[in-house]
Amino acid sequence: MYHSDSQVHEREDLSKLPILALRRRREGLTKLLPPLGEILRGSLMERYLTCGNPNCKCTRGERHGPVWYLSVTLDQSHRTGCTVPAGQVEQVRSWIDNYQRAKDSLEKISDINRELLRRMKKADKTGKSGKRTRK
Repeated sequence: MYHSDSQVHEREDLSKLPILALRRRREGLTKLLPPLGEILRGSLMERYLTCGNPNCKCTRGERHGPVWYLSVTLDQSHRTGCTVPAGQVEQVRSWIDNYQRAKDSLEKISDINRELLRRMKKADKTGKSGKRTRK
């Protein structure tokens, strides 16, 4: 099982699939990757703010907004972010979705490559005839 931002995925048992099927699946996953120039890691949040002016409507509960904010976690103790103009919200959403799709596909490709590596090591140990070789 592995975690990706907001989702938990069950790992598929790849040990029963033929090598050709694994390679084809890996090739298919690489074709599904979104354009790498259109990827953005982060969370998009809708906020309503108060300005601090005592005569403003926001002091009576009618906050300003929505204001769209992109938040990005850099590490356990550091975050960064910026406001997103309303006209760019859909593009930012699309880029965030692309990031998640790419991340999920890369996890699956990595699982396939790990399985192929395991089989290559096994083949090296048994030799061409399928019998174990001595070292």
